[in-house]
Amino acid sequence: MTTPRTEHLVLPGVLTAGQAAATVAGLLAAQREDGAIPWFRGHHLDPWDHVETAMALDAAGEHEAAERAYLWLAAHQNDDGSWYAAYADGDPQAVTDRGRESNFVAYIAVGVWHHYLSTGDDTFLDRMWPTVHAAIEWVLRLQQPGGQIGWRREDDGTGTADALLTGSSSIHHALRCALAVAEQREEAQPDWELAAGTLRHAIRRHPERFLDKSRYSMDWYYPVLGGALTGAEAKARLEEGWERFVVPGLGVRCVVPNPWVTGGESAELALTLWATGESDRALEVLQSLRHLREPTSGLYWTGYVYEDDAIWPRELTTWTAGALLLAVAAIGGHDATCAVFGGERLPSGLEADCCA
Repeated sequence: MTTPRTEHLVLPGVLTAGQAAATVAGLLAAQREDGAIPWFRGHHLDPWDHVETAMALDAAGEHEAAERAYLWLAAHQNDDGSWYAAYADGDPQAVTDRGRESNFVAYIAVGVWHHYLSTGDDTFLDRMWPTVHAAIEWVLRLQQPGGQIGWRREDDGTGTADALLTGSSSIHHALRCALAVAEQREEAQPDWELAAGTLRHAIRRHPERFLDKSRYSMDWYYPVLGGALTGAEAKARLEEGWERFVVPGLGVRCVVPNPWVTGGESAELALTLWATGESDRALEVLQSLRHLREPTSGLYWTGYVYEDDAIWPRELTTWTAGALLLAVAAIGGHDATCAVFGGERLPSGLEADCCA
């Protein structure tokens, strides 16, 4: 194990250098030797959270561990370009959900681009390009005429036309990262550009094209985090939902009206706030998560039911700690994390507001 680089992960009221190092060590301890990163040892791996945690490892300078996580995905990609939704303890032979979810599959592009920006490793980018290309092509076969992306395909090949705003917003981010990878390799992908533009238009202008999940905080902030909403539109959306979802001093509700705040959503909201230029507000949200930190492992409880003063569930999830580290890294100025979530190294000009 290498010594984590945590200078940019020190944030007043959130992480000391020692705490940051402990959190990174906790993530490394959860990773399997083959590179798989389950939610925690003995639980399942899903491809989206696996990538998020790998990104946190890159933000901490643990590039070899992050690369092993991406190579695990490359080694176990299905022939059609997808991954299954869940693998028991990250065992590729122990699939527990044989459905395939579009945002899970697309997110490899975000992680690969983040790793490349963290390391400058062209060989890695070349090696992962076929994996990224196949994944994005699989996802876009679920795009509907209105631009939105169907959220899941079952193991029998049946796809759904139903789209989730959170998932499609995450895919919008992934498409932009995939296009950045393609541009770096000088591999033009005009169909991906069109797909990203029509998806962005659907997210911005046609909420009726998505299932109504407005009770969930992720549907509130993900159009901003995924880069579909920017500027004044982004800030107006965040203000509109603030009173409904933010519990001062505790974090962000997962779903209203439940009295349950969750660390992952709170950290992602902080990352969203940072991306809109509200670093002070982002810091306040991250500081509110101190009550979820488990000091022995350096990891974070998934959530807290504040009416009962109860940690629930009793799970220290890798992706909760990963999301927090990414938010801290962005505020701390980590170049790759800032570029991926701030949009500095992502393609623009993917407007499609001329569409119906």
